[in-house]
Amino acid sequence: MALLDQSFFHYSLLSYFLLGPPTFIALRFFQFPYGKHNRLGWGPTIPPPLAWFIMESPSTLLPLILFPFGHHFTNPKALVLMSPYLLHYFHRTFIYPLRIYQSTSQQNTKTTIGFPLILTFNGFLTQALNTYIQARWVSHYKIDYDSDGGLFWWKFFGGLVVFLWGMRINMWADTALLVLKRESGGYKVPRGGWFELVTCPNYFGEIVEWLGWAVMTWSWAGFGFFLYTCSNLVPRACANHKWYLQKFGEDYPKNRKAVIPFLV
Repeated sequence: MALLDQSFFHYSLLSYFLLGPPTFIALRFFQFPYGKHNRLGWGPTIPPPLAWFIMESPSTLLPLILFPFGHHFTNPKALVLMSPYLLHYFHRTFIYPLRIYQSTSQQNTKTTIGFPLILTFNGFLTQALNTYIQARWVSHYKIDYDSDGGLFWWKFFGGLVVFLWGMRINMWADTALLVLKRESGGYKVPRGGWFELVTCPNYFGEIVEWLGWAVMTWSWAGFGFFLYTCSNLVPRACANHKWYLQKFGEDYPKNRKAVIPFLV
């Protein structure tokens, strides 16, 4: 049974690395049909707040299921290490959908664009795979909690600083976009703060977060998550940047990058 579990974990981790390149390539030419890229022909839709709750729910439920079966279930270091991940996804699963609901209910527009059910299901599966990998690594397969000569805390706090910085950027940008859309009833050019540097500071913040997570875990699991996040968010940010340039033309700042300040 232990050998089967180990094989399943390793193949899951390998599949996560293999998903990155085709995801990046596909998103350079094709965008998921929701938000500003919404288009018909993708089947039934559900309200965006509900879609976000469903997609992100494995990230808070699976750790509660997996941790009791891990060798490090009672190790305080494992519980501390998992806490930033749970903090992020508690916000994404419960708080962020409520903020979307509140924002859309206060908009001046009478209709709200639905979120395709097929994309919700795809997001649920991807999140389940990632959360299984991260939670199983932290609770079971990480073997150096007590044999790294004290480096655990250096890696944890160093990565935590990066993680919290990224989370602050992500939450600030999400709030700014929700407020702008609520007040204007549609899409406008975001201005101020990180928006003066990049089109998608919310994506930049999330990339920074998972870089911090990779440092905290110091593992192939964490590094794989960081790489997959980049392969998913960088092409989406480039597509959003192109959309803004096409929609607003000369009114859109030409010196902004898409997602990485001064680079991309």
